[in-house]
Amino acid sequence: MAEGTRILLIGPPGAGKGTQALELSSAFSIPAISTGDIFRENVRNATPLGLQAKSFMDAGNNVPDSLTNDLITDRLASPDCVGGFLLDGYPRTTDQVRHLDDFLADHHTKLDVVVQLVAEPDIVVERLRKRAVDQGRTDDDEAVVRHRLDVYAEQTAPLIDVYSARGLVAAIDGIGDISEVTQRITDALHARGITP
Repeated sequence: MAEGTRILLIGPPGAGKGTQALELSSAFSIPAISTGDIFRENVRNATPLGLQAKSFMDAGNNVPDSLTNDLITDRLASPDCVGGFLLDGYPRTTDQVRHLDDFLADHHTKLDVVVQLVAEPDIVVERLRKRAVDQGRTDDDEAVVRHRLDVYAEQTAPLIDVYSARGLVAAIDGIGDISEVTQRITDALHARGITP
């Protein structure tokens, strides 16, 4: 793979990852790769993967690693990822971290930074309840959201420890106007020498 910026965006459901992924993707001219968007597209199109994924998503659970790993590595091998990419929603488990590490090592590259969006659970729940109404999403009712936050704390938050040990994590307050949060991220990246 050629040199480029490789960003991982991590944070609880509703912290604004999707919104910030679009902002950063545009600023760095790299594709934003969202497992959630890929799964939802497959659900909409009723593909075999989509049908498998839907039952997990509707219950607020993560889609199993094997399905997710295959999907992501296929996507990362695409020509538009050669010059960098932004991952949103992957990896979510330590097994997925190992899979991603292996893929990146095989392609002689690595992540440049892990942007961790931080948000209070009650604010996240309110955001997602509003999104459920606005977008008609079945995976955003309050009980499911609170379960997803529990799943995040149990399975995904430990990844922050893994990446912190590597010196890759930039923790950013995810609450505020979109432009304010984007500026916080950009400032943190500039401080690390990462510029578009």
